[in-house]
Amino acid sequence: MISQQSWADARRLWDFQQMGHEVRPCSVAIGLGSHDLGVADTTVALYRDGMAPLIVFTGATSRTTRDRMPRGEAEHYRERALELGVPADAILVEPNARNTGENITFSRALLADRGIAVSSVLLVCKPYEERRAYATARKLWPDVKWICASASMSFAEYIASIGDERLVIDMLVGAQQRLMIYPNHGFMIQQEVPADVETAYGHLVADGFTSRLVPEAAT
Repeated sequence: MISQQSWADARRLWDFQQMGHEVRPCSVAIGLGSHDLGVADTTVALYRDGMAPLIVFTGATSRTTRDRMPRGEAEHYRERALELGVPADAILVEPNARNTGENITFSRALLADRGIAVSSVLLVCKPYEERRAYATARKLWPDVKWICASASMSFAEYIASIGDERLVIDMLVGAQQRLMIYPNHGFMIQQEVPADVETAYGHLVADGFTSRLVPEAAT
């Protein structure tokens, strides 16, 4: 049973992770692979709205996706985009990345190999990982303009779409932890974390939402 306090703390992390960027046309859209096929849907919607002429889907598999996306996250995203009517020549697939840093690094290399000039990127991800993805992208590819985008929905709507409330809160806690510790390892830029967000994070860790924490930090 998830307490009312845990719900409130999770909503605070949810609100903080979203960047609130105003979407505008970019050189390319990069859809970050995950268990959430809705990222592909959002990327397609942005493509249809003329926000990017080209899509890169990036991602291999993880412990969360190896059963539901056996051909790899990026490939399943590509298949979804094709079903929704995106032309095959408007999609590139990067099938090897296993974390956010590799998503950015490998996508950058793929675009460079194709000779595609990039000055701005529409970075599409899950709603609760916008800030983490942005901080990573800014660190690893600092000379382009980054705009974050995700499905426009409330916390409750997102949980209903996934169907696993504990998984979503665990992932939220994991995203927040990385935002706090990864800058010290050079994996992302430093961002100020408000005191109430740190408090909410601490409550959720104490309440056992720890399955997506980096193990050495969790101990």
